[in-house]
Amino acid sequence: MRHSFNVDLQGIVDLLSRHLYSSPRVYVRELLQNAVDATTARLQADAADASPTVHGQADGAAGRDRAVTGGILIEPGEVTGDGTLRIHDHGIGLTEPQVHELLATIGGSSKRDSLGLARHDFLGQFGIGLLSCFLVADEIEVVTRGPGDAATVYWHGHADGHYTVSDGPARDEQGTTVTLHARRDFEHWLGASTVTELARHYGSLLPYEVRVGEERITSGEVPWRAPHPDPDARRESLLRHGAALLGRRPFDVIDLAVPEAGLDGVAFVLPYESHPGEPEAHKVYLKRMLMGERVEKPLPGWAFFVRCVINADELRPTASREQLYDDDLLADTRKALGEQLRAWLVRLATTDPERLRTFLTVHYRGVMALALHDVEMLRIVDEWIEFETSEGRLTLNEFRHRHRTVHVTATGDEFAQLAGIAAAQGLALVNGGYTYHMEILQRLRLLDPDLEVRRLDQAELATRFDPLDPAAEFAVREFLGAAREAVAAHGCEPVLRSFSPAELPVLYLEGREARRAADLRAELEEAGDVWAEFADGGAAAEQPKPLLVFNHRNPLVARLTSTADARLVRLSVEALYGYALLAGQRVVRPGDAASVNRAFLGLVEHAIHQAPGA
Repeated sequence: MRHSFNVDLQGIVDLLSRHLYSSPRVYVRELLQNAVDATTARLQADAADASPTVHGQADGAAGRDRAVTGGILIEPGEVTGDGTLRIHDHGIGLTEPQVHELLATIGGSSKRDSLGLARHDFLGQFGIGLLSCFLVADEIEVVTRGPGDAATVYWHGHADGHYTVSDGPARDEQGTTVTLHARRDFEHWLGASTVTELARHYGSLLPYEVRVGEERITSGEVPWRAPHPDPDARRESLLRHGAALLGRRPFDVIDLAVPEAGLDGVAFVLPYESHPGEPEAHKVYLKRMLMGERVEKPLPGWAFFVRCVINADELRPTASREQLYDDDLLADTRKALGEQLRAWLVRLATTDPERLRTFLTVHYRGVMALALHDVEMLRIVDEWIEFETSEGRLTLNEFRHRHRTVHVTATGDEFAQLAGIAAAQGLALVNGGYTYHMEILQRLRLLDPDLEVRRLDQAELATRFDPLDPAAEFAVREFLGAAREAVAAHGCEPVLRSFSPAELPVLYLEGREARRAADLRAELEEAGDVWAEFADGGAAAEQPKPLLVFNHRNPLVARLTSTADARLVRLSVEALYGYALLAGQRVVRPGDAASVNRAFLGLVEHAIHQAPGA
């Protein structure tokens, strides 16, 4: 036996208000949408009737009967005088079967199917527009007259889910009037100030005249389509429009167009930096009806340095009509818009380098994000954006022409610790710790195939230091033995080298192999004492260790290596070990902290004993 589902209309309304629509304010958009679609349908029907017949003559009577005699009029509660809101259109109107199908069927055929007209000409796609009015109304009345000699139909819907249909009052003209009766405590949503504000917000660019009472809210023109004989005057007008949108004058304005999507508009280049993680906030119109001001994904993800205002005739909205439906057409549109933004950047680099430099001081992250996928943008980054190097701030183009092997640090802390040392040893070093920098540096070989870009291995840096001569090496053997005992518990190997700058007494260097070995030991220690002991024995003992490199050029170290007091040497080595960790911004473990505290107290005690009169 076949049964039908029972639908709780009030439950559907709750779903709409809580989950589909962001606010009750969208009811004005839905009313305008239905009125615009009805007007569009009538214009298409009139055009079809006015076309030549098979005998070469036009059906003039039908054309005159179906002429659109006015725009769209909204009468708020102050105008109607009874607190209701009415919206009148001179659109195609509905017959009684269409009333049942379009006004009382949720999820059924859409208006485009019922009226036999093309989908892309309509704003509404989901057949639930009128239902959204129950967000603010308890009752909805519709009086409508279809084409020709169709009778006037009266439809009366209630929020509890029932409706009635009957013959309507006489209506001289084709079209529809919708009346809303406010829900309790929602009367202000039907008031003149609220309705005027919402109608202007959503419908100011609509192609038909829309009035709220006596006030016209449509402007009649799309800003970026407004004719200007002077291109500079047009640009200035658009920049003023952008300033109103952004709160500040944009850096520039870029025309956008994707004919396949029926899309045109402009992108305003932000005069301030926008972080890649910030949500997108683009203003999108569909067939000149505002869909939203915080629409996401009309542009590629890297284009966070612009805010666009666009109108599209072919893109599809989601069910809430507040975002775009992510289909193949949107993907193709996004790609095409990205190409237009990219072309603007390339053109700027060619025609106005100083202006490009100004742009890059603000939006270098956006350009670098694009350079991860585009060689032309990579070339702009290479030639124009300065990176932190061991020789100061330089463009990559300049730096790679000085050095054919470039070393890169993974973090800013590592670069800060080693940049001066690398420069003194003639090692070309670049800070790869900022967002996108490491990836950009790895892509440089696309521009310069002979360039070698390598991640810095700190153990390799130690090989650049000068070894001691044999006599000096023999003289410090006792110091190295004492130092080895002092830091044995910390898992590092003390060595003595000569390097610049001489002011630096000691350096903690951890090569990649030593880092991997340390990470392995840490993981095994977390697994339990048995595994930790296993890691410390056998082949594990032969694994590379971090180096504690003492600088023989440093006066303090030179004196320390000739000190005969074994206890003082041990305390000094432990103290210098702690200094090297802190200077390198390394993690100080509990054992390290205990060692440094012990050394500090021991050195204080030693100083007191050596003080005169102690």
